[in-house]
Amino acid sequence: MSRSTSFSAVLAISALASFGFCEEPAYPNIGHTRHHHRYQDALPSVPAGPARFTTTRDGAAALRLPVAEDSFRFVVFGDRTGGPPEGVGVLADAVRDANLLSPDLVMMVGDMVQGYNSADKWVPQADEFKSVMKHLACPWFPVAGNHDVYWRDPEGAKRPEGENESLFEKHFGPLWYAFEHRRCWFVVLFGDEGTNPDGSKDFKNQQAQKMSASQFDWLKSTLAKAKSADHVFIFIHHPRWLRTIEHGGYGDDWDRVHALLKANGNVRAVFGGHIHQMRSDGPRDGIEYITLATTGGHVPGYGEALGFLHHFDVVTVRKDGISLAAIPVGKTLDPREMSGTLIAETARFGEQKIVPAPDLPVRADGSATGKVLTKIANPTSRPVEYTLAAGSEDSRWSFDPDHRTGVLAPGAATSLEFQVARLASPIDESFRDPVLTLDAGYLAPGYRYAIPTRPIAIPVALDPAARASIPNRALRFDGKDDFVRVPSKSFDPGETFTLECRFKADSFGKRTGLVTKAQGSDYGIFVNGGRPTFSVFIGDDYLSVRPGKPILETGRWHHLAGVYDGKEARLYLDGKLVASAARQGLRKRNDLPLVIGGDVDGAGTATSHFAGQIDYVRVSTVARYQGSGAEAPARPASDPETCLLLNLDQITGLRLLDESPSRAHAERCSNPALVPVN
Repeated sequence: MSRSTSFSAVLAISALASFGFCEEPAYPNIGHTRHHHRYQDALPSVPAGPARFTTTRDGAAALRLPVAEDSFRFVVFGDRTGGPPEGVGVLADAVRDANLLSPDLVMMVGDMVQGYNSADKWVPQADEFKSVMKHLACPWFPVAGNHDVYWRDPEGAKRPEGENESLFEKHFGPLWYAFEHRRCWFVVLFGDEGTNPDGSKDFKNQQAQKMSASQFDWLKSTLAKAKSADHVFIFIHHPRWLRTIEHGGYGDDWDRVHALLKANGNVRAVFGGHIHQMRSDGPRDGIEYITLATTGGHVPGYGEALGFLHHFDVVTVRKDGISLAAIPVGKTLDPREMSGTLIAETARFGEQKIVPAPDLPVRADGSATGKVLTKIANPTSRPVEYTLAAGSEDSRWSFDPDHRTGVLAPGAATSLEFQVARLASPIDESFRDPVLTLDAGYLAPGYRYAIPTRPIAIPVALDPAARASIPNRALRFDGKDDFVRVPSKSFDPGETFTLECRFKADSFGKRTGLVTKAQGSDYGIFVNGGRPTFSVFIGDDYLSVRPGKPILETGRWHHLAGVYDGKEARLYLDGKLVASAARQGLRKRNDLPLVIGGDVDGAGTATSHFAGQIDYVRVSTVARYQGSGAEAPARPASDPETCLLLNLDQITGLRLLDESPSRAHAERCSNPALVPVN
């Protein structure tokens, strides 16, 4: 799309808004500003009375019932032709979608065959179209389009009288006709009749787009017959009203047709196609003018947002009015297909453990070279199609190959290998992990169910020499929205553990989380109002230990350690025991992340933010501090009892590296910044 075209499109959208086509939402605070057109008044309802309503509870007065009245639904398909051969498949999808909606009937606004040819080519195309439409569970009705009736022969053969009109009437139906259904009339017009003396057909020729006297008289008499109907619906391939409104193209012949429709008083809508773009030009004198895009035809233009898409229209008819909805082809879901088996099997595939190995060694200069192998299994009863792509937001990585594809039979597994390399360059904040991305589809009968895309980190191992040169630094939190989180599944301290943190606070709020995953379970350290608290959920409630009063100071480095040894919880400040309480029992755990720099909420994000610096966080599988206390380390090192160690000295991409064997690297959220420890 060019810059000028893009601006024009935006301008057009702004113009629509300014003309007031959408009403103001009743509740603007909800923030939804689409689909506020009103095609009719609110549907009538009646109080919930004993004749149609029963309950053994109070409250019936608050409920109203719909008025018992007849209504029905019909569907309108757009153009099939002008697109690639696979457009027939789109049409077949639309047929299946329409069957799920169970309409009374389907109307097709023309261009069913590619046409512009002679009978030997035209008839097989018509047979193909009808072979798809015969799967509709309801009757369907054709409208003749230019592709359906125009004849062209490059060899210069004599033009047949009426071109391909006779083929259409033999294989599809009359060029114009009408029928009644449920006190409504459906009227099909022929838009390519023309009054050219030579009988040629050309929708760009205004003379070829005039309605003959015979068709006009028939329309007039048909409308008279339908005068007492609740509604009349008109169908024609060419939207002649568009060029009339815009002063060109089709000319002004539609003016007399519209006057006839208006005078009848019960024509509700006119449907057309041809332009391959969804469009509304009504209501005009109480008549909706609706143009459909395509149902399998060529899709031009600038995308679905501006009406260029495969779709069909659904019309719901009631005595007092109609409602309209356009549904993209393939978007109608069958709830019966969402079986427990389908849900369970796709979950089993999507949630399987996939661990690329071995760790990719990254040298001190930032370069890397190695092979990574990963295994994918199909634990389902259906074939699964997959694409495993290798990539990174860091352009210094390269991969060979960059993706692998295949289909896994039920119960099968495959091992996939990638050669991974990285150019020598610093391990800095622009560093990003190499990642494998798995896209897969569960191949059920007749449909491919997409399994959610899954990123899989390729594990890297940084050279210790690269870490040794990193100065001791801390992470500064702004107390507003900065925090760090560690996925809960990536490390496990067990039943007996130690949680410790070195920090310097700028201030203490009334409620301030320091390091915690306490949310109705699990553990955490809080520094509310300068009074430290260590809590761990044992049995049916939290076991919390805290001193009797605030003892923390702002602007000073402190070390806090919370210990649970299976019998007792203890809190240490700067290596000295300040509180303890005894209780035995099993810990209650959760899957929420460990939040550093705040408290965790039920969605896994942070509240009650901490303002100040945090130097390190360590979680151990043992009770590191006993009795009255022991000296806390200035910069701890990992050992076999360490399951999480964040020294917070280096930001690697968006991560903060875990130096423990767990490699439970932390995610930096918002923008906590590295600062020198002082």
